[in-house]
Amino acid sequence: MNGEGLAYTGIPSKEELASCPGVPGEERLRKGRTAVIECVQQIPCNPCVEACPFGAISINGGITGLPVLNGEICTGCGKCVPRCPGLAIFLVDLGYSKTEAAVDFPYEYLPLPKKGDVVDAVDRAGQRICSGRVVQVLDSPGCDGTRVIRLAVPREYAGEVRSMGLLERTDSENQET
Repeated sequence: MNGEGLAYTGIPSKEELASCPGVPGEERLRKGRTAVIECVQQIPCNPCVEACPFGAISINGGITGLPVLNGEICTGCGKCVPRCPGLAIFLVDLGYSKTEAAVDFPYEYLPLPKKGDVVDAVDRAGQRICSGRVVQVLDSPGCDGTRVIRLAVPREYAGEVRSMGLLERTDSENQET
């Protein structure tokens, strides 16, 4: 073993991600907003299947199988994103604009960003990749405090950006929480 991958670092390796049946191919990504399921653990879990109103997510091989995305059915609605307990589902929209892609990701930290904020867009390891602009902050009922943040980022980073850096708290925000 090379000491890479989820079991060793907590971050999926490129090989693990390449073998995920929930990661759509480049052709599907170019068609517009879609889910990207970076789940590499075969554990008993299926909230993403239950969350998808279109049946675009299934699990092959029983409850411990990896989630499979049917990209032809996925509308990119995002209902699966906050429901994943492993925070392993994202939305990618390569057609957001001519120069930018939109990346939606689950977010469970405070303070929340605001629409228009420019933040550090980070990769799976939390390393800064580029700047991103907050386009939307979604707080869906029944998602136990998991918000979904949509960032606009340069298109070339859409496959790497998976979250944002933590925001600094002001003294008044520290007193409120």
